[in-house]
Amino acid sequence: MDENSTHDSASPPTVASPPRVRLQIKQGTALGPGKAALLEALERTGSISAAGRELNMSYRRAWLLIHSVNQAYKQPLVEATKGGAGGGGALLTPLGREVLSIYRRMERKALRAIQPDLEELQKLLHD
Repeated sequence: MDENSTHDSASPPTVASPPRVRLQIKQGTALGPGKAALLEALERTGSISAAGRELNMSYRRAWLLIHSVNQAYKQPLVEATKGGAGGGGALLTPLGREVLSIYRRMERKALRAIQPDLEELQKLLHD
């Protein structure tokens, strides 16, 4: 077996990472793994800058992504408070949690739907 091989011939190949779902919801409005990960990191950290750092993303990039999702929906997905003596913060709104939950559910459904085809493709790969 090749030393760079990730599996032996007795076991089925595994997916290095699951397929990524990127949704073009309407012209100019997309939701994908990057924005979903940012929303999850923001929920964990309570901060746009901390969420960006966790994802190796600049504050500006994180802020721009948050701004884009806030503009795309009828209500903001993230509410931020300005810094000050106690520092600022950010949190997902109820709509933000709902949008993230719907996206993750769609992602799971998509993976289940394509799993048999994905396994067929993997069988065609070099070891």
